[in-house]
Amino acid sequence: MHLERTLMMTAVVALAGIPSAALHAQAAGNMPLNGPAIAGVCLLSREAVFSHAKIGLAASARLKQLADQAQAEIDAERKPVDTDVQAYRAQAASLSADQRQSREQALAQRMQKVQTDQAMRSRELEATRAKALEQMAQEAQPVIVSAYNSKNCGLLLDRSAVLGGNMANDLTAAVVQGLDATVTTISFNLETLPASGAPNGTP
Repeated sequence: MHLERTLMMTAVVALAGIPSAALHAQAAGNMPLNGPAIAGVCLLSREAVFSHAKIGLAASARLKQLADQAQAEIDAERKPVDTDVQAYRAQAASLSADQRQSREQALAQRMQKVQTDQAMRSRELEATRAKALEQMAQEAQPVIVSAYNSKNCGLLLDRSAVLGGNMANDLTAAVVQGLDATVTTISFNLETLPASGAPNGTP
């Protein structure tokens, strides 16, 4: 599996989740669930915040850039191995059994190294995505608190868990606006991992 595909399945999906309002519409169909707004009960979609806020868009772009760079490194490492595999296949019929076994073992070791490096890059990208999300959550928290207090909320629910109802106390748009006024970009590098797989932040 390509690293960029792995990124799409992890980082991008997490940063650009489907807005819950679309799910509400699908679930409700032609029978919308409305009703009075419940005082003190507020809603928020963190996924929608990070997919629409400028910092989230910047994070997604940076993650894709890092994934493209990692994929280019793996492609460059794999290319000579693939070339040698093709050359071996063309020559295999003229080689002795011992020669074939020796060549196959050497090629298998080289291909295993490529696969190991690819798996490591995927784990590093996942660690990078997790750290970026944590950083964005820290930036968003005071904005969420401000929106929560301004709406006199007493309870905050994840919007994705709501099947329908009055969405007047949805804080998502206000949080996106407030976050954009606070921070518009984010800077991070690819996380490096030791052999154990535990994250170790780059400077």
